[in-house]
Amino acid sequence: DMAIYFSEEPSIEEIVAIQEELFSLPEVKNLEYVSKEEALEKFTERHKSEEVIMESLAEVGGNPLLSSINIKAFEASQYAAISSFLDNASFRDLITKVDYYQKKPAIEKVFSWTSSINVIGIILSIVLAVVAVLIAFNTVRIAIYNSRDEIETMRLVGAANWFIRGPFMVQGVIAGALAVLITFLVFSVGILFLSPKLEIVIPGLGLSAYFFSNFFVILLIQLAAGVGLGVLSSWIAVRRYLKI
Repeated sequence: DMAIYFSEEPSIEEIVAIQEELFSLPEVKNLEYVSKEEALEKFTERHKSEEVIMESLAEVGGNPLLSSINIKAFEASQYAAISSFLDNASFRDLITKVDYYQKKPAIEKVFSWTSSINVIGIILSIVLAVVAVLIAFNTVRIAIYNSRDEIETMRLVGAANWFIRGPFMVQGVIAGALAVLITFLVFSVGILFLSPKLEIVIPGLGLSAYFFSNFFVILLIQLAAGVGLGVLSSWIAVRRYLKI
């Protein structure tokens, strides 16, 4: 996120007006006002074990920190637009500092990593789809080959085509769903182990937090895709290898 710092503690009316104006921007996702007292409390808590910093703070006396509003955008690429808005905002005279330019290299790094993660996500989705299709297709193909005698018997007794094809379609769906579950499990373990390392490079990335907070939604979407691909690959395999 980025923050704007005020030269003087704004009044409640000014805070409300500033937040309303900022929330009118489509890029702004969330805002948090931090008073001077809250800033000092957080600073003290963060550095309470660092003796030199605490001694320096005591020597300064009073509260040297500024009140601020932390701004969180929907995307890392949107902070530049928010910063441009702040340069000409109606409350610009109240602002003493905007930390966007200090954080710009880190924000650009986050944006670069986010883009890379999106590409990796697309690649993994494609891999997942290919795995589901191949497993379902080959499962049905092998099942048809192993059941050729039973299929011939069902033909002779006049079984309906759907009755013969049905079990193989179900097998394909199950195989596709299992392929998704196994791949998803491997992917989840990978995120669990890689996320702490990514957090070192990009503090606040929150990849694992986002993934596991949306775990069931992502899983259901992947399962639906796996079942759909299982149906498709089963249908292709049945049409190709089951001659009835």
